[in-house]
Amino acid sequence: MAAEAWILPVTDNPVDAAFWAATRQGRLLVQHCEACASHHFPPRVFCPGCHGPLAWVPAGESGRIWSFVTVHPPLLPAYQALAPYRVVVVEPEGVPGIRMIGNLLTTPDADIGASRDTAIAIGDRVRLCFRQLTEDVTLPCWIRISSKEN
Repeated sequence: MAAEAWILPVTDNPVDAAFWAATRQGRLLVQHCEACASHHFPPRVFCPGCHGPLAWVPAGESGRIWSFVTVHPPLLPAYQALAPYRVVVVEPEGVPGIRMIGNLLTTPDADIGASRDTAIAIGDRVRLCFRQLTEDVTLPCWIRISSKEN
């Protein structure tokens, strides 16, 4: 499936350009308030709690599934051929209060629909991987860590 048909994020917005630049390098960043020490995602101009300045810090390369859904049609036409597929909400380790949405994959190169055959549960451990869609867009994705890897 051609990624050009997908709805892709704008990657040069000053508020989140650093996030997208990091994903292209295989790194996951979130914002950290220098005043109140809270973490934030999605990216913002200033801390929503205290209005302090935000800096980019690395997020953990593993985490836990906080929620998940199996996506079925009807979908936008560009995504119908991919369904059904799993989308997870992950709490990355090391950044309290952050939850990120991403595709659940079985391997970094697997089709996103392959994860629908995998048993998953809230609380399962996952590890970070990246999926490059275009020259500018690389998405953070997650792979379930088997009990043998724990």
